Amino acid sequence: MIVGWPHLTVKKYLKIENFVKPISFLRRIVSSVDGSAAGKRATGASVWETTDSIEAASVNHGISSAEIGERMKAFRLGAGLSPEALAERAGVSRAAIYRYESGQPARIDVLVKIADVLHVSLPTLLGAGVEYISSAISFFERMRQLEEHVDQITVLFGPVSYLLTTDLYDTYLPAVLRESIPDNIDGRGQALGDVDLLIDILAARKQAYRDRRPNIISLTSAAELTQFLRLGLVGSHRPPGVDLAERRRAARVEVENIVSLLRHQPIGTQLGVVVDSMPGASHQIFKQAARKTVAVSPYRLGTFANVRLGVATISAAPDATELYQSVTNALWARALKGDRAADFIEAQVLEGG
Repeated sequence: MIVGWPHLTVKKYLKIENFVKPISFLRRIVSSVDGSAAGKRATGASVWETTDSIEAASVNHGISSAEIGERMKAFRLGAGLSPEALAERAGVSRAAIYRYESGQPARIDVLVKIADVLHVSLPTLLGAGVEYISSAISFFERMRQLEEHVDQITVLFGPVSYLLTTDLYDTYLPAVLRESIPDNIDGRGQALGDVDLLIDILAARKQAYRDRRPNIISLTSAAELTQFLRLGLVGSHRPPGVDLAERRRAARVEVENIVSLLRHQPIGTQLGVVVDSMPGASHQIFKQAARKTVAVSPYRLGTFANVRLGVATISAAPDATELYQSVTNALWARALKGDRAADFIEAQVLEGG
């Protein structure tokens, strides 16, 4: 029981739908837990032994120590912190951070401190509700983590799903992302340095996809493919010193790859081309057994890339996943597929470009 909150253990508190509370309020909970556990702590028992462990909560409430560790790593990378730096600021040992990130449970008071250091809410770190992510590094690391375990991925990311791009795309991507960073912004040096880490994360995502080959359903917009072909694989409008003809050829390779995939679809790969309007935000649905998670992203790779600004969200809430699934289903029902889609791209996009 939490002192001052009759019949409320941490486990029960995690079940409350309005769990998204200010961290100052959660500190009151933690303080109460600390006080009620003082006797056990004197004998060496942990707060979680007094109240309920994250592992115990995970059984009934979908909160997993392993997933908390994954989020911790993603947010730490996004904050530009090493395990050592996070440990020092949170007042724990480096070994503790490695344990938490590997999936071992942590006390709630420690998680509050870590969330503060990482500038995320405790519910976001716990995965209790919606994860709000303001770092492209954190977001794509979370994507990589989620993709490691899923059976099916449904992608609505334009102009081309990164997982289905060619190796040539990866040779241009670092330059494209750097071109997307304006010259006159504060912290440009850090932003440019972050590109290297982001590229490493993306490369790991693609390699994991190629190794595991989960089923993938990818929707792309004919209008975005047309713009991609016309502008080329560039990070900004007419970046200085860039051979635009070369970048247009690189874009053409990717569009031709889509045509090839449409005509000779690998097992487990389904593509659709949408010829009418598409939602403004990109999203990806991850399905593992009976569980679904949806990631909604303002970030963009490729033409006019954006890896600096925006807030992405990740949620496993049934209402969110089902709403996005219904949008995807409606788009898929209207999309061109197979040879029909390939013929359309060749006639309307490639020949016109």
